[in-house]
Amino acid sequence: MPFPLRVRHPWTWTLLLMEIQWQKYSHSLPKILYPLMLLLKPIIQLVILLWFLCFKVPPPDAFIVQNPPSVPTLVAVKWASSLRKSAFIVDWHNFGYTLLGLSVGRSSPFVSIYHWFEKHYGQMANGSLCVTRAMQHELAQNWGIRATVLYDQPPEFFCPTSLQEKHKLFSRLNRYLCHPLGVRDCVTATTTGIGADDQNETLFTTLVDTDILLKPNRPALVVSSTSWTPDEDFGILLEAAVMYDRRVAALLDENDSADEGVLWKEISGGKQYLYPRLLFIITGSADLGVCLHTSSSGLDLPMKVVDMFGCGLPVCAVSYSCIDELVKVEKNGLLFSLSSELADELLMLFRGFPNECDALKSLKNGALETGSSARWAAEWEEHAKPLISEVISRNLN
Repeated sequence: MPFPLRVRHPWTWTLLLMEIQWQKYSHSLPKILYPLMLLLKPIIQLVILLWFLCFKVPPPDAFIVQNPPSVPTLVAVKWASSLRKSAFIVDWHNFGYTLLGLSVGRSSPFVSIYHWFEKHYGQMANGSLCVTRAMQHELAQNWGIRATVLYDQPPEFFCPTSLQEKHKLFSRLNRYLCHPLGVRDCVTATTTGIGADDQNETLFTTLVDTDILLKPNRPALVVSSTSWTPDEDFGILLEAAVMYDRRVAALLDENDSADEGVLWKEISGGKQYLYPRLLFIITGSADLGVCLHTSSSGLDLPMKVVDMFGCGLPVCAVSYSCIDELVKVEKNGLLFSLSSELADELLMLFRGFPNECDALKSLKNGALETGSSARWAAEWEEHAKPLISEVISRNLN
């Protein structure tokens, strides 16, 4: 049995396109019609799903459906599996009713109805997978569902970026970085001599003869990818960035009246400071990853952290109930609850950057070990394949 990545089927893209159109037109309707929209939308989706699953695709040995979304997906896949004599397996990534509660409120009757459908049809599955031990326990204790834990792991193509690849990437980004963004912009001040199409020098690297070197006074690059959902509070990152700036200024005995032009000129001339400038990018290759995902249920894990570990990137992540199943404090990352705690971690990790930051280097080694020790193919073979084979065998008999 080949192992699949956790990706969307083409008919799911049809639903996504329909979702975009639905959102576009729903915002123009009166709010009084919103309850009607919530009822009408899953009915239309159910019809589309049943058409694809029952008539457009060949009959499979098993339908494996990722949850959420739950309504009408679980209903449609269960009906289709019964009609086509296929096994029905649910891959639990979160609870759909908790996500709905973020938008309509936990006390809404729609959340209760959604919860009933999710639990009722989830219990009808022939087999279940889930992404954390905490979710496995919740499903067993409160849902009556036995699930096998299948951790998300990075595929093989997630790996640390070579220096040559970094230089090519930053060369392509020169045109976006080398333009004035404001009087307090630390990037523009140090890229004034770099052209938009310069292939020899970037904000982070320089080409000397045939060798590519990292600049010793380069800024530290902090990356954070996002799904732009309510369970990610980017205010924490923005507040921590401001706190970092103020605390570094205090540690270096700077004040608001200091001549920033002199500071940027010194940095452009190659001078290194105890703490680096920080450049935040929402996705990309970096020195440190930041994860602001908190989980609507408190029982799932952020895939972005899995991918960061696959690239050998240590992570500072918001702390919640089961995040320690993935982020091991002082091994491959750190946890925080407040913006002030994240600011403290940035100060601690980037002190002496890039050569004397031992804490960051230690976490990077741990992230590399985590990313290389477990990959998706191995996780699938060890945990998912035996369950699916057993379920299909039972269903055929």
